[in-house]
Amino acid sequence: MEMTLSPELQGLPEDLQDFIARLDHFIEREIKPLEADNVQFFDHRREWARTDFDNDGVHRQEWLELLHEMRRRADAAGFFRYALPRKMGGLDGNNLGMAVIRDNLASKGLGLHNDLQMESSVVGNLVFPLILDEFGTEAQKEQFLHGSITGEAEFAFNLTEPSHGSDATWLETSAVRDGGDWVINGAKRFASGVNFASHSIVFARTSGEPGHARGITAFIVPTDTRGFEIPYFHWTFNMPTDHAEVELTDVRVPADSILGEEGRGLDTALFFLHENRIRQAASGVGAADYCVRESVAYALERSTFGKPLAERQAIQWPLVELATDVQLLRTFVRKTASEMDAGGARVAGISDKVSMCNFRANRLVCEAADRAMQVHGGIGYTRHKPFEHIYRHHRRYRITEGSEEIQIRNIAGHLFGFIKR
Repeated sequence: MEMTLSPELQGLPEDLQDFIARLDHFIEREIKPLEADNVQFFDHRREWARTDFDNDGVHRQEWLELLHEMRRRADAAGFFRYALPRKMGGLDGNNLGMAVIRDNLASKGLGLHNDLQMESSVVGNLVFPLILDEFGTEAQKEQFLHGSITGEAEFAFNLTEPSHGSDATWLETSAVRDGGDWVINGAKRFASGVNFASHSIVFARTSGEPGHARGITAFIVPTDTRGFEIPYFHWTFNMPTDHAEVELTDVRVPADSILGEEGRGLDTALFFLHENRIRQAASGVGAADYCVRESVAYALERSTFGKPLAERQAIQWPLVELATDVQLLRTFVRKTASEMDAGGARVAGISDKVSMCNFRANRLVCEAADRAMQVHGGIGYTRHKPFEHIYRHHRRYRITEGSEEIQIRNIAGHLFGFIKR
């Protein structure tokens, strides 16, 4: 089956173009029919179909099972592990490849191929296997690595606290030695994925002073450990929710539960964040592109006062600005991703550029979704169009995993010389 790549994909490395062409074919052949058989999760009913409102607003099991089947098919077809090293069954995919792929998938609009609300995609955003490979002991890799790829071992990430978010060096959760074990006490907030996670990476201060990066340790904690409690879930702008409040009361774990080096847990946290930020930026560009293209198409077919809506400058000019920003930011994201690959480290010397990509792309997609609603008028405000879902989803990324204020602060630190490269 011949599939023509869009102009945005031409000029890229041939192996990447070939991968995307095969991926697009796979989506049409395998994933779209599966989506059509479960359309209630993607049409105007999507939020209600996905959410178990009588069970704290978490995901319905049927929705999770559908995502698992999509992942199984993508893995069997050789696409899911693209970003993993070959020793994990992957293709040694790089940052440029992931940026282009995430942009391409998001530009297709809502669908089973790429549900960003769950970070679930035919090309997996498999950060936890990489964390385990980078920081885990041989025993931890043996126990968790395979399951973290297949979904048999799901991980949650517990850094944010009720009184502390981006100021992670001030976290109040603590862990103290007790014989050969560690005992953890504290609380976590917005513990994403903990409702279906078998284990959680919990960050706790084990030494040092508040405000110091050293002295914070990452622990792998089974979520069924005594004292690990989920009192409630936060209902969010985009439902279903997996953002739990977690209370840790005398949670006892063995010494071999430490992930990475004792006292250097924030290295693990930053690894997690840096892996996600450039990919989020690329997804934002793709979703913004989708909103602009859908708006242009609607404006061409919609007539008002006897003329196509597309002839109105009030419609043209905002879309022209957004289309321009999409092209400029897409180029910058790909350039930054390439520099990450060339530097031999994920953010070596270009942390400020990653932050630029992230905060601008997160803003752009929100602006594009909002404009798409405005261009489409009343129908754009309904759930029969995808723009409200796109807006509600991407609005979170202006806060989570480094708010735009934190990103701007990082850029300013480099710009004014407060942070040395």
